[in-house]
Amino acid sequence: QVQLAESGGGLVQAGGSLRLSCAASERSFSPYGMGWFRQAPGKEREFVAAISWSGSSTAYADSVQCRFTISKDNAKNTVYLQMNGLKPEDTAVYYCAARLLPVIATAQHNYRYWGQGTQVTVSS
Repeated sequence: QVQLAESGGGLVQAGGSLRLSCAASERSFSPYGMGWFRQAPGKEREFVAAISWSGSSTAYADSVQCRFTISKDNAKNTVYLQMNGLKPEDTAVYYCAARLLPVIATAQHNYRYWGQGTQVTVSS
């Protein structure tokens, strides 16, 4: 069982930046592909970014491409989401997720473990 804990959310003005962190409970989550998803009020949860266990492959939703960067530090059992150029439409609860395969995936059903989420609010 892997437990994931997100942090780093908060309130920021449009154009600002935040870095989300996701810490995994296991000593090493290196076999897992990791992803970030978000859910805005009244909307379904959607894919944001994913990274392979090696960190060599990444994927992004079109809406965040070139603004967000996913990375991981296996030594710290942590995956990050650097968010720059934030827009009001980025306001959502952001969830970290882990899958049992090392490759990236964008569909939610491919992920086995989920964090509780962290709120990101972008004011205009």
